[in-house]
Amino acid sequence: MILLALAVAAATQGPWPTSGWPRTNPEAAGFSTAVLDSVDAEVRSGRYGFVDRILLIRRGELAWERRYRHDYDSIYGDSARLATTLRTHDRGGPYNYFDDWWHPYYRRGELHTLQSVTKTITSIIIGAAVTHGEFPPLDTPVLSFFNPDSVANVDARKRRMTIRHLLTMTAGLDWDEARPYGDTANTAIHLEGSYDWVAFAINRPMSEEPGSRFNYNSGASQLLAHVFRRATGMDIEEYAARNVFGPLGIRDWYWKRTPAGVADTEGGLYLAAEDLARLWYLWLRGGTWDGRRVISAEWVRQSVTPAIRAGGGAAGSVWYGYKWWLYPNPLDSTRTVWGGSGFGGQFPLAVPEDDVIMVVNQWNILPGRPGMPSRQVLGRILRTMRR
Repeated sequence: MILLALAVAAATQGPWPTSGWPRTNPEAAGFSTAVLDSVDAEVRSGRYGFVDRILLIRRGELAWERRYRHDYDSIYGDSARLATTLRTHDRGGPYNYFDDWWHPYYRRGELHTLQSVTKTITSIIIGAAVTHGEFPPLDTPVLSFFNPDSVANVDARKRRMTIRHLLTMTAGLDWDEARPYGDTANTAIHLEGSYDWVAFAINRPMSEEPGSRFNYNSGASQLLAHVFRRATGMDIEEYAARNVFGPLGIRDWYWKRTPAGVADTEGGLYLAAEDLARLWYLWLRGGTWDGRRVISAEWVRQSVTPAIRAGGGAAGSVWYGYKWWLYPNPLDSTRTVWGGSGFGGQFPLAVPEDDVIMVVNQWNILPGRPGMPSRQVLGRILRTMRR
């Protein structure tokens, strides 16, 4: 079993970047400038396709950042006008992934699409509600938040599906999201093409016993928006604004809505890279922020405790927690890197033992094209870093 390591000693220490990240230089933070220069050169050469931002933070200080500009209208403009699986609903709407008014930056500003990193942030928000005693036990059946008479394909297995199963991608629903998103057989394409995403997901037939196997499922994450509203009486975005984003100093974001008006908790959130890093820093600080308890230490611990093997190599070295990807630390495979992962190349990664956060935003969305291997790059940086 991969061991969990929380940065306990750092949990009550600053600095607190509520008003902005304090800055240092790479050398002072212990990073090799030669390695960082080589990464920068590789990005600029086009080796990794379209990389937008890279941030590197250590001990609460921003040590290195790069921004790369791309003319996405020229890059993807022709595709934006075609009928493809990556352009659902209206051509000019927020689910046309080639439209540069919406992607990768919201209205060509500073807010970058996070895609499925939204799933991890949804778990963070649920953690805040659990901390405040406003969310039910994780073993509560999902059907208790629905009128069972209005749900299709109900059987004993669906009745046993719980919130915990939604959080750990073990819902047991019949769902195929292992295919490329350009493949019409990918179930998530049909989810986003529907009007009522919650109904689409809950009405899917079951294919296996809940909890028995990891099966990546964006519909399960979308069900959490409905569960959250029914459980707390609040929209998950509004709850986040009051109880998570606000305390951390996150003032600007955009959260897409499904055609039915529900917050898109499977992939709809946009944040600036600096603000995304604050959420990972909250985890490195054990759920506290500048003397305030935002998330319970127990939720932080549970969410990054390996719950189910998610694959990754012959030994299945990648694990999954409560919407957190748990990758083997490249320096010590008994420890984990806490990550999010989003379509197009969104990778916030935290290394608790070294108090390091790396955020990478990309927009490499066509199959067969290059992208930055963010975890491998992080490994290069860690191997040459002074402790």
